Amino acid sequence: MMKKFSLLVILLMQLLYVRAQSDSVYIFAYFKNNGQDGLHLAYSNDGFKWSALKKDSSFLKPTVAKDKLMRDPCIIRGADGLFHMVWTVSWNDRGIGYASSKDLIYWSEQRFIPVMMHEDSARNCWAPEITYDGKSKQYMIYWATTIKGKYPADPKVENGYNHRMYYVLTKNFSTFSKTKMLYDKGFNVIDATIVPDGKQFVMFLKDETREPAQKNIKIATSKKLRSGYTDASAPITGNYWAEGPTTLRINGTWIVYFDKYRDHKYGAVQSTDLKNWTDISDKISLPSGIRHGTIFTISKAEFELLPK
Repeated sequence: MMKKFSLLVILLMQLLYVRAQSDSVYIFAYFKNNGQDGLHLAYSNDGFKWSALKKDSSFLKPTVAKDKLMRDPCIIRGADGLFHMVWTVSWNDRGIGYASSKDLIYWSEQRFIPVMMHEDSARNCWAPEITYDGKSKQYMIYWATTIKGKYPADPKVENGYNHRMYYVLTKNFSTFSKTKMLYDKGFNVIDATIVPDGKQFVMFLKDETREPAQKNIKIATSKKLRSGYTDASAPITGNYWAEGPTTLRINGTWIVYFDKYRDHKYGAVQSTDLKNWTDISDKISLPSGIRHGTIFTISKAEFELLPK
């Protein structure tokens, strides 16, 4: 009797999972060109074929910071039900952009979050992302910064950039903790994105090392969101330059999208164990000109309200 009950519970959970999946639509938040016209959105029902929304015109134009750019948009649905977005406001600024929305159409007033203003020698804040920690009920915002003179860098290579990952914590996107180091393994790192996976957190990152060239996507893991990440894995991408990873899981399979920025196109790899990866770039299609973005899900009811 107990075995039959357990089997029924498993079947019910599987059914609920399938229903939840079928009620969801994947959304890809991205930018185009230099990010001057702001936020673009695309959708997919299967996680492979993507179509631009609103005829590929901007959902939100940038208004904050000197350069008024909206590069590398990251959107997550918060514990409060709102969509929270952060982005890169400039190639050289000591803060990031933030806005929130109930429906992805109407957005709050944009704000500049001065996450590195305390560092006079900070050169930039690139590709911020948000991960929610259910245990502490806090959001972690993290990004890549080069602090001039802090780490050895050849000024002739990558314009002297030598990034590390930093973070702040917040519960309300109004007050923030002090900025702290998130990931430093002795190499130039940018474009981290972190997702929970059971009892661990998985960080996909770009090894930005130029000489000898890496320019690929790697993985680090930790049992804690804010610390303890392992050394970076071997590359999961191939013989090309890749950046801006974002990931989704379909029926237990990881799919990592990334920007093949020198080739002006997107690529993707998939894995069931985070160790063995297969290139599936020939199975995906995305809007023309798409640049570094993030994937999240919304309900079909929410999707129907979006301009097509």
